Amino acid sequence: MDPALRARFDRAVRLVADHPYGCGSASIGREHDRREATVADVLIRYYVSRSVLTLTIVRVVYL
Repeated sequence: MDPALRARFDRAVRLVADHPYGCGSASIGREHDRREATVADVLIRYYVSRSVLTLTIVRVVYL
């Protein structure tokens, strides 16, 4: 990932981490905590764990 895209991506992921159910995200299937969003022109899929305040990105796809 080039440095400019990485900087945009890092800023966008920080916003998602602060608001994991917002930022244009959508649940995947029936699982409310399994989510997908496009941030900084990159598709991410992630899980939200409310009990330990953790967001884990499991897939990153360059668009």
